[in-house]
Amino acid sequence: MTERRGNFMPLIGRHGWGRSALGALLGLLLTGFTCRLWLQHDLASLPFLIAPMGASAVLLFAVPASPLAQPWSIVGGNMLSALAGHAAYLICPDPILAAALAVAGAIIVMSLANCLHPPGGAVALTSVIGGPAVTAAGWSFAFIPVGLNSLLLLACGWLFHKATRHDYPHRAVPSATNLHGTIDLPPLERIGFTTADIDDALADHGEVLDINPEDLHAVFRRAEARAHRRLHRHRRIDCADIMSRDIVCGHVDDRIDAAYAKMRALHLLAMPVVDSRYQVQGLIELGDLNPASKTRLSQKMRRSVATARPEMEIEELLPILAGGAVHQVLVTDKTGRLMGIITQTDLLAALWQGGLRPAIAAAQRA
Repeated sequence: MTERRGNFMPLIGRHGWGRSALGALLGLLLTGFTCRLWLQHDLASLPFLIAPMGASAVLLFAVPASPLAQPWSIVGGNMLSALAGHAAYLICPDPILAAALAVAGAIIVMSLANCLHPPGGAVALTSVIGGPAVTAAGWSFAFIPVGLNSLLLLACGWLFHKATRHDYPHRAVPSATNLHGTIDLPPLERIGFTTADIDDALADHGEVLDINPEDLHAVFRRAEARAHRRLHRHRRIDCADIMSRDIVCGHVDDRIDAAYAKMRALHLLAMPVVDSRYQVQGLIELGDLNPASKTRLSQKMRRSVATARPEMEIEELLPILAGGAVHQVLVTDKTGRLMGIITQTDLLAALWQGGLRPAIAAAQRA
């Protein structure tokens, strides 16, 4: 749990401020050096690194899940704001009025283009009061150095997040949907809050929140699971406690007809697919296989699979397994090596034994 100290904000994300600071350091260094080499013939006029890139770096490396820090927000927000700033400079001879109009115009164009990015306001301001070299550059300032800075910083951010195994660009977990074509709500929404409830609450709030509604939905589900565990006070149960460890797997180079025969013989509806190092590569389902096919599993397997770590508490699996789209979760170590598998039946049995059954027994005794 993140600790708060006085009025200070909690540490940034799971990796804290150190990871964010390192990312900003490397990102701005690479962006600055690259742009200086690019513009070395023109250093006396245009800046090779504009000040608003510092604010963009804070968003990109410190809060990469923010809608304001996504690729289109960074590139589109900065470039469109620069164009809005130069337009204001051309329209208004008074620099103060032009500066105010530039920022206002930047907000409008970013909102219309769905690329709101706070540093864009500073970019628009720079287009007006950045000095003779900036104003003389005219419309091209939005491309060199603003666009170049933004693209290079974004590339650095993407590489850094990929190297540190962080999700970027951020992809919000979609809300559960009914996959059967009926009007019933998904299982979790039948007994708790719904997506519509979150939308209505955000509308009632009346303020723009810097979070994707789907992310908010996922946070609420996690809070709901933790509240359930706290209220019922049952012992902690981790994935390692309930997972099946003796797993029947297919290899990426196995033939489909052989895999089909194996699954039929063992009454398996689904089977993980691994490589020679036992690292998860995908999942194959019996219904997807042609028993006469001679092709390899790597050509037919589903590469997008639900995974969990052994130390994850089983309540966190409930939103994954209760939606109807996923019937099993593969448990892996930090390298992706398969360690176990948990099915919907495993989770139901664990919740019954670990929480629901003791709670019902206690209520009956009372």
